[in-house]
Amino acid sequence: MPQNNSRRDMIKKVATMAVASTIIPSLANRVSAHENVMEEKLKGKINHSVCQWCYNDISLDELCQAAKQIGITSIDLVNPKDFDVLKKHGLTCAMVASNGPEWGITRGFNNPEYHEKLEAYFKEYIDATAKAGFKNLICFSGNRNGLSDQKGIENCTKGLKRIIGYAEKKNVTLVMELLNSKVNHPDYQCDHTAWGVALCKSLGSENFKLLYDIYHMQIMEGDVIRNIQDHHQYIAHYHTGGVPGRNEIDETQELYYPAIMKAIYETGFTGYVAQEFIPKHTDKLASLKNAVHICDIG
Repeated sequence: MPQNNSRRDMIKKVATMAVASTIIPSLANRVSAHENVMEEKLKGKINHSVCQWCYNDISLDELCQAAKQIGITSIDLVNPKDFDVLKKHGLTCAMVASNGPEWGITRGFNNPEYHEKLEAYFKEYIDATAKAGFKNLICFSGNRNGLSDQKGIENCTKGLKRIIGYAEKKNVTLVMELLNSKVNHPDYQCDHTAWGVALCKSLGSENFKLLYDIYHMQIMEGDVIRNIQDHHQYIAHYHTGGVPGRNEIDETQELYYPAIMKAIYETGFTGYVAQEFIPKHTDKLASLKNAVHICDIG
């Protein structure tokens, strides 16, 4: 392959084109700059979202305005109390947040002690998700705490069966996130694609699927494209992130996102890919725009 078609040069070219096309205004001028701007026209093969928590220093209202300018049509991991902000801007929430005060990543469905509370909690969130017209609600396995992989699957199956029928009636999909237990979430149980797929098969419902976080799974097992191709029928949603560091998905990291997006598209996927990297550059929204353009395959 000629030198100018190398992996690194191709990513640099995409990023450079993105920066040159439309520069996102500074925080001080953002609101006025977005008031009358038209949405950018993207290529349409990938549905783009962005995780709210990566931009906590920007109000949700401002993030919605910036997202629309970039061509993003969803904000991920928004709680029901903020759905009205998304609706105001004509945006959806491709993955609804569900962290509660008594449970979350470390305490989830693999612990029967939480099942009763999780049933009540998730029925409330399923109702809110359905009422808003959204489809996907995130959930977590919890930490192992000494559980074998098989016992974790059995416990999660029992807990999820308490609510999966309710989710089916409401046309809501419960989506368990695959996270790495090596760097960010020590002892988390749903940390390999094979484990998540085994849980999907055990539960046997089209309303339970996986959130394939590309950043997390590159750290845990690599072979990202093959795993996507082999298990795409169990995946409802994707998150991005640069490896190492979870920063920008540009030439500074080891993953080549245009090829990953092409693989996702070729599976027939019609859901959303959400940017979930932590910007290290001063202009965070310019970084977001670059990432969307890198993933916006032709």
